[in-house]
Amino acid sequence: MIFRYNIGLVFLVVLSIWASIEGRGISRFLTEETVGTKWAVLVAGSNGWWNYRHQADVCHAYQILKKGGLKDENIIVFMYDDIANNRDNPRPGVIINNPHGQDVYNGVPKDYIGEDVNADNFYNVILANKSGIVGGSGKVLNSGPNDHIFIYYTDHGGPGIVSMPTGVVYANDLINVLKKKHASGTYSKLVFYLEACESGSMFDGLLPEGLNIYVTTASKPDENSWGTYCGMSGKGEPCLVECPPPEFNGVCLGDLYSVAWMEDSDVQDRHSDSLAGQYSRVANRTAANLTHGSHVMQYGDIVLSSDALSEYMGVASSNHSHASVNAMSYSKSSSRNVGQRSAEIFYLFSKYQDAPEGSAEHLAIRARLIETIAKRSQVDNSVKHLGELLFGVENGNEVLQSVRPAGQPLVDNWDCLKSYVKTFEAHCGKLTPYGKKHIRGIANICNAGIESGKMADATAQACP
Repeated sequence: MIFRYNIGLVFLVVLSIWASIEGRGISRFLTEETVGTKWAVLVAGSNGWWNYRHQADVCHAYQILKKGGLKDENIIVFMYDDIANNRDNPRPGVIINNPHGQDVYNGVPKDYIGEDVNADNFYNVILANKSGIVGGSGKVLNSGPNDHIFIYYTDHGGPGIVSMPTGVVYANDLINVLKKKHASGTYSKLVFYLEACESGSMFDGLLPEGLNIYVTTASKPDENSWGTYCGMSGKGEPCLVECPPPEFNGVCLGDLYSVAWMEDSDVQDRHSDSLAGQYSRVANRTAANLTHGSHVMQYGDIVLSSDALSEYMGVASSNHSHASVNAMSYSKSSSRNVGQRSAEIFYLFSKYQDAPEGSAEHLAIRARLIETIAKRSQVDNSVKHLGELLFGVENGNEVLQSVRPAGQPLVDNWDCLKSYVKTFEAHCGKLTPYGKKHIRGIANICNAGIESGKMADATAQACP
């Protein structure tokens, strides 16, 4: 008995020394040994050159995970793939995510590109429903009960939705997919980072505790998120800390929340640092200038935030470094962040300034800029008129813009919301990334109990 005790003691001492040499405490070592495979799903839900930042974000996220030791077979990437070789790209075949210009595109898997980037494929990938996949590599989240999952999604959004190149992901559908994934018993813990305007509305009042899911979002349920590293020909107010290279005039290289968590992940010791530590630093940086920033939120099982970053992102190699800018630098600097919904106008205005005055290009961009602004004004006026028709001139705007208290979902009846969005688009045209901010107003029409016939009649009158 004494002999067996001594042998066991010696084993623990040796194990402790070995783990310490590796830079880990024995408790963390034993915890890590019970973790299964690390999986990741990375989604850029937009397309078009002026949305450069979303695919740049996803490519950077891939590089972080790859250098952290995740295998390509366990990283699933959704991106339209129209940026690296876009005719407007001054560096063909290269995508950068900060002003220092490291290429983050090289080696990124092309699992789902073009029209294969859609909500149905996204859901089926999470649920490992290979038979439901249309196009793409067919790679799915074939995780097991001990596995950890990291999902990162960056795009335009609106109240209760995030966009895809075609269609949208509704909050209730996403939550239902996550509940099904949990019920299948095919993961241990799941972390979800979401960058989009009103991204908090995708989880607030919807994601229950007990699913072993921890979420952070770029903004509150009623708040924009922001692009960053945006430059405009050296004109106007200074850039935020550093300008992008001048050839990237008119685009943002990244998104503020996304760049914050990724540049933090690039420099932190992910073994010793936690999700909670990252949340705090990212929240401080993202809100450092609230006229051009947002409030980072967290939802779900907050207890998981004590987990090490390495449990989801792996560990960076010792020689891996990436330029990082801290929140203090942001708080002391002039802003050149651009609201996600203003990015298209920012791009067109930059192009307009660059074009030789009186040239065909100058006139064409001017016409496109005027048309884009006119369409925004038109959808604003249509929604305003719709509210007045349904609730009266005095109350219409107030009803449509009202925001529910924290902890309540955007809408009670999601089928009503989906139906009324279709009704509005049938009469008033498809909602653009800008127009999707009005989904809150449509949700409030549902919450007010307006019947479908009345909604159809009022919409037809608001958008003749």
